[in-house]
Amino acid sequence: MLVVKDKPKSPIAEAYRTLRSNIQFSSFDKEMQLILVTSSGPGEGKSTTSSNLALAMAESGNSVLLIDCDLRKPSVHKKFKISNYDGLSNVLAGHIKFEEANHWYNKNLCVLTAGKIPPNPAEMLASKRMKEFLAESRGTFKYIILDAPPVIAVTDPQVLSTMADGVILVVSSGVADIEAAKRAKELLENVNANIIGSVLNRVKIESRRGYYGSYYYEEDEKIAEEI
Repeated sequence: MLVVKDKPKSPIAEAYRTLRSNIQFSSFDKEMQLILVTSSGPGEGKSTTSSNLALAMAESGNSVLLIDCDLRKPSVHKKFKISNYDGLSNVLAGHIKFEEANHWYNKNLCVLTAGKIPPNPAEMLASKRMKEFLAESRGTFKYIILDAPPVIAVTDPQVLSTMADGVILVVSSGVADIEAAKRAKELLENVNANIIGSVLNRVKIESRRGYYGSYYYEEDEKIAEEI
């Protein structure tokens, strides 16, 4: 659900804005321009997080590019209800230009879907063309958000994390296994990924524990916590 668009005044939408602000102020030396969003396993909400974060960044007047880098099981196009006929894979393969494949969701947010599922996702994402494409995008957009596959499932996120300024690990309460989340963190650290934080979602209200430095937002018996 795109709560930033559909429920802009909700506590959850405000949580994404807080996440946006935390990212913007997360580094004094280097701007966090290219952000990778991933999770330890499937079904933890990484695509929902990346999509709403992109909307939150765009609504503050920044030019934002959201790229669905899950070339195995893409879902960003479903959230924005746009076509996935042409996308990242088609651009990297040289079959179509970026300008012909992207979708301007609003005046500030540009979405590039995954496109046709290729036989070699990891190799395509690690290619020289991918690095060149991201470098070109840096010169056009203020922020670039990569929605990547789960870390433990495939090597794609590790490959992409080496190109990103920062990585956000999404962890879902009741879905993610603690050891799996630790393993995901270790795999990212093995390639020197800059993990700037985690997003914990789907926490039931009764399990809440308030403490200094955490932010809680209640809605529909769930809490989104940015840590």
